Amino acid sequence: MKKWLLIMMLGVAFVFVTCSDGSAAPADKKQVIGMLVKDATAEYIQAFMIGAQNYCDEHDIEIKIIDGGYDTMKFLDAINQYLMQGIDGFIIAAVEDPIAIIPGIESLNEKGIPIMALDTCPSGGKVDMFITFDLVDSSRKAAEQMIEGIKAANDGQVPKGVIIEITGALVDMFAQECMKGVKQVIDQYPQLTLVQGEGKWFNEDAFNRTADLLTRYGDEVVGIYCQTPDIMGSGTVAAVESLGRDPKNYFISGICLGSEGIALLKEGKLHAVVEQPALSSAVFAVQYLDDLYNGRPIPKIGDTVEEKGALWSPARVIENEHADEGATMILQGPLVPQEVSPDDERLWENILFGDK
Repeated sequence: MKKWLLIMMLGVAFVFVTCSDGSAAPADKKQVIGMLVKDATAEYIQAFMIGAQNYCDEHDIEIKIIDGGYDTMKFLDAINQYLMQGIDGFIIAAVEDPIAIIPGIESLNEKGIPIMALDTCPSGGKVDMFITFDLVDSSRKAAEQMIEGIKAANDGQVPKGVIIEITGALVDMFAQECMKGVKQVIDQYPQLTLVQGEGKWFNEDAFNRTADLLTRYGDEVVGIYCQTPDIMGSGTVAAVESLGRDPKNYFISGICLGSEGIALLKEGKLHAVVEQPALSSAVFAVQYLDDLYNGRPIPKIGDTVEEKGALWSPARVIENEHADEGATMILQGPLVPQEVSPDDERLWENILFGDK
């Protein structure tokens, strides 16, 4: 119970400047929020769910959570269910295909239901707030740390060689954004060749793609970039070890940590990971739906949200470049272990899963 109470410390208290107006809902009606997730077994999704549920419990809000898996039709069916049930707000927490989900988003828009998006933003319709961290910049930061590791092992130079990038599902906006950040870094070194394998957000696929590429390129490989070590890091590391090689020699880096990533960092098998502020983003999502429901303003484009000591702070609010309309809130993500220790008590992985 102590852990659950600590969740609210991560994102509820904040400061923002001038915000838009709204009108309050009837005082006698209990607010109902629908939340649709991609994979309830993934820790970062569990962090979304726990953060949202905790806020709802504290504020007498009903939340209905559906796991749509990786099936777009299940996502669209779930949205239809929510529309029939008469929800007051909607959260979409990760989606495999951001284009295929657009009809569901537009149906919610037609009913005037406000929408918050986490992790991945639909590519159309109005999304009131996409709460994320900078995927391109975070990927760039992690890739730069990988390069620094390569330099340290080669007398300050970047040798000619191959970088393996294990991507998520290529149809996913998240994977495409990650690829942009990595490419920004690798393009600075013409002596490096970037090769990619689609890990599809699963350790088994990450294992197979890493093993295939490491076997193919052998001693030419000087670094490995794993887009999301929280759900593909174990597979990537296991593939390296299965070939009798040492993961430390490849400076494996990426974004999104999870308890698997923390363990691998402590073992020295990962080099650098930018943590995704999953728990805080979910708390913000429900709070902003609550604010809209009760006629309170939420941050608008141009605002900056801040909280002293919070790992996500400061967070800029900018125009949403993915949906047709709406804002994007960019939370900070710390680089672990370079900026924050894997033992830092503010990491949601340690708050929720520290006793594992």
